[in-house]
Amino acid sequence: MNKKVVSSATLTCPNCHSQSPVAMPVNACVILWVCPQCAMELQPRTGDCCVFCSYSDTPCPPIQQIRKEYKQCN
Repeated sequence: MNKKVVSSATLTCPNCHSQSPVAMPVNACVILWVCPQCAMELQPRTGDCCVFCSYSDTPCPPIQQIRKEYKQCN
């Protein structure tokens, strides 16, 4: 099964719990995002590469690609 890399996600603010649909860059990690509802600045949690890996329903495209390549090797 050849899964496509997803380039959009829904970020959920841990402060106000608002959800925002956001387009993800396919070749970079986003390390700062400002919630449009409460203006809280989100940064990745320890161990995560970006705000998408920490606060969204979908990991960032670089991590998706790594996982996809790993599954192909197993």
